[in-house]
Amino acid sequence: MQGVDPRPGRVPRAATPARAAATDRALPRRAEPDARRHSLIEAAMRVLARAGANGASVRAIAQEAGVSPGLVGHYFSGIDALIAETYTHVDAMVTQALNAAVAAAPSEPRAQLEAFVTASFTAPIAQPALLATWIAFWSLVTSQPQIARQHDEQYAGYRARLEQLLRAAGVAEGDLRHAAIAVTALVDGLWLELCLSPQCFSSEEAGAIARRFLGTVCGDMVGE
Repeated sequence: MQGVDPRPGRVPRAATPARAAATDRALPRRAEPDARRHSLIEAAMRVLARAGANGASVRAIAQEAGVSPGLVGHYFSGIDALIAETYTHVDAMVTQALNAAVAAAPSEPRAQLEAFVTASFTAPIAQPALLATWIAFWSLVTSQPQIARQHDEQYAGYRARLEQLLRAAGVAEGDLRHAAIAVTALVDGLWLELCLSPQCFSSEEAGAIARRFLGTVCGDMVGE
C-alpha cells in the first residue's frame, strides 16, 4: 500500500516522536511572512541579550527561533541585515514607550518633558534584557557602518524630539542643542547604571535626579 513502510516492525516515519518534533519545529515556516520575520527579529534580540554581538550568528538565531539557517537566509541577506533590522525594531519599541509616556502625561509642557525623560527609568525601557541588547548594538557602532548610521539617525531623532519638548518648556533657542545633548547623556548614564546595578539606586531616584537636572536646564534653580 502506498505510504506504508513494508519492513516489518517499523512504523511510518510521520508517527515517530522525532518526526513529530521536527514537524512542530517546522510550523513557523507556514506562518505569514511578516510573522516569520518578526519571530526571527525577536530571536535575534534574545541571542544578542544573552550572547552579545559576537554570539549572534545565523545558526544561533535560527536555533533560537526553532527554524533552519536557510529560512533566516530566505528573509535576510545575512547576519548584518538581520542585526540592522533588529536595531530598528528595538529603537521603535523604545520610541513607542517614550511617546506613550508623553501622551499619558498632563498637557503642561514641563510635565510632558519630564515624562519623556523619566520614561527611560521604568518598564518597558529599564529592563536588563533590553539594555543587554542595546549594548550589543553599541559595540557594533565602530565596526559596522550600517549600525553606525542607524545609531546617528536614531539619536538625532531622540534629540530632535527632546529639543521640541525643551523649547515648549521655555529653554532658549540658542541653548536647545547643548541642553538636549546634556539631557541625553544624563539619561543614558542613569539608564545604564540602573539596569547594570539596580541595587545602587531606584528608578524613583533616577527620575528625581533627572527632574532636578531638568530644573537646572529650564532655569528654575538658578540662584539656589
